[in-house]
Amino acid sequence: MYGDLKELLQLVVKKNASDLHLTEGEPPILRIDGELVPVDAPRLTADDTKRLMYGVLTDKQKVTFEENLELDFSLYIPNISRFRVNVHQQRGCVEAAFRVVILNIRSVEELGLPAIVGKLAMKPNGLVIITGPTGMGKTTTLAAMVDLINTQRKCLIVTIEDPIEYLFKNKKSIIKQREVGSDTHSFTSALKHVLRQDPDVILVGEMRDLETIATAVTAAETGHLVLSTLHTPDAPQTVDRIIDVFPPHQQQQIMVQLAGCIQGIVAQQLLPRKDGKGRIVATEVMVGTDAVRSCVREHRTQQLATIIQTGMQHGMSTMDKSLKELYLKGIITYETAIARARNVNEFRNL
Repeated sequence: MYGDLKELLQLVVKKNASDLHLTEGEPPILRIDGELVPVDAPRLTADDTKRLMYGVLTDKQKVTFEENLELDFSLYIPNISRFRVNVHQQRGCVEAAFRVVILNIRSVEELGLPAIVGKLAMKPNGLVIITGPTGMGKTTTLAAMVDLINTQRKCLIVTIEDPIEYLFKNKKSIIKQREVGSDTHSFTSALKHVLRQDPDVILVGEMRDLETIATAVTAAETGHLVLSTLHTPDAPQTVDRIIDVFPPHQQQQIMVQLAGCIQGIVAQQLLPRKDGKGRIVATEVMVGTDAVRSCVREHRTQQLATIIQTGMQHGMSTMDKSLKELYLKGIITYETAIARARNVNEFRNL
């Protein structure tokens, strides 16, 4: 009933969708501007999904998937696009999710990110974290930051990703991209050895566990710029998440370390545009000022929101302020803004 996977992926790009889902008992499903849209096609059988996926897996990937029942990898289809793929099982059926990776790396300005994001990318050292739920463009923001460094600085950049999404070409910098699973066994393993590779900038695709976070913070302390992501909704909760990962007897130490190296946290979410033409990013930005570092060191994270509100001169901005600006410019609707606001009453006052 279905041809090869290439036809479906061509449709994904043609429809300007961000994701494709293959699930047994349903037609292929696209995610367009955040909404799930079924393709007008027959429902997939378990045989369909397995045949489509096994048609693109290498023998090694098939063995890995059958052992672990999970597999993340990147897929490049010439003249179409690049995709981040997750293959998994659901009730014994092979199913998959594809995320489109735009081939051209867009700049900070093209993405609609505030100028402070570019300034954070140019910091000589420290830790910069991009946060937000899955599918909110964190990897795209990191790619824009790395490309800016690549354009402006002569340095060695090492990325550790799972899987590699954007492919960089050396400009002023030398970029080494390492993929978990094929080039290294884990984020933790790669980070343990990365400092011996003479990097200036280290990109960690995601800080998933205690060891990865601890090593990333140590790297940021020792004169490297470390860029990474977390699945947290805002800056204060990001600080809490990092601290809470550690056992109680280590939390004081990580608070001091984090306070010493934090350069900034950018929380972002993608919102449907009022004109229906795609999505726009809204951001909250916290910059590592003396006041912020003091709050982190003493675990007074409840005060960070106030510091962000009053730190406009340092490039800080709350999510509600970002939503207000997008609404006043006519880019998003009031309903969208109020639905995503952190503090509804405060947003109305703004």
